[in-house]
Amino acid sequence: MPANTSPIFTLTPDIQWAISATTANTTKDLTSGTIFQVFSAGTNGGYVQRMRFRTLGTNSAASVGRVWINNGQTTATASNNVLWDEITLPATTVSEVAAQSTYELPLNFALPPGYIIYFTLGTAPNAAGWSVTIIGGEY
Repeated sequence: MPANTSPIFTLTPDIQWAISATTANTTKDLTSGTIFQVFSAGTNGGYVQRMRFRTLGTNSAASVGRVWINNGQTTATASNNVLWDEITLPATTVSEVAAQSTYELPLNFALPPGYIIYFTLGTAPNAAGWSVTIIGGEY
């Protein structure tokens, strides 16, 4: 018999972000280098719906955005981190007559209390950087 037969909904909307991600991190286990905290689940846990990436201007180098889940413990221990997903982020040129593209990564999962989502870049964008936003909620 299932332990919970009722759907659960978030109590409070929660939008968290990291602005101006400009530094590369080539580690494949999150144990060193520059990392950007994007979301932290509260006391009762949280739900993350999607992650949005927007350029902050001209970025002369393409990159890969890496999304990590951490169990709330030190990132210096590899077993506390898991690479959840990656997204290709192109080189961009700022324009005053055309909108920059927005890139979205669907997440749609619950996080236990204290868990954290981090973001890293594979290569430095050489200029403006990226804004990363998570749309979610707290239980």
